[in-house]
Amino acid sequence: LASFPAGLGAGLTISGAAAGIGPLAAAAMEGIARQPNAAGDIRGAMIVAAGLIEGVTFFALIVTILLAIK
Repeated sequence: LASFPAGLGAGLTISGAAAGIGPLAAAAMEGIARQPNAAGDIRGAMIVAAGLIEGVTFFALIVTILLAIK
């Protein structure tokens, strides 16, 4: 009975992460195309931001799994 809400929660979590990382990467690529000299700084900031998004996504998935098991 709890597997459907858990699956729905996991799907929403992954969709939210994709919706966050997609525009982030697009903006970073546009910034690198406009200023190739700043590619290292832009890439570093993008990796940090993507890591934070992935961390929150991982935490949400763990919470979803724990609620499904309980």
